Amino acid sequence: MSIAEAQEKVDQWIRSHGVRYFNELTNMAILTEEVGEVARIMARKYGEQSFKESDKDKELADEMADVLWVLICLANQTGVDLTKALENNFEKKTIRDKDRHRNNEKLG
Repeated sequence: MSIAEAQEKVDQWIRSHGVRYFNELTNMAILTEEVGEVARIMARKYGEQSFKESDKDKELADEMADVLWVLICLANQTGVDLTKALENNFEKKTIRDKDRHRNNEKLG
């Protein structure tokens, strides 16, 4: 599925199942919450924290998909074409970081 297709599918789902989008500030808060859930799994799976019993059924892929879903909702609500935005971001990073990472001794 392309990014544009994902934006369209989320919009169709919201309109057919979700009644309407939550407002932008609500979705921003939800996005923050979802990113926190990803962080919680990462800290337990790859970091030094241990899993609580209530965390053991959480899946990283599902939580990442939740982040993507809400980000797509926000893009749809604010008129952002994520395909174009990502293309522009690649261009910006390519120009800005052309030699930066290659010359970073910490990455060598």
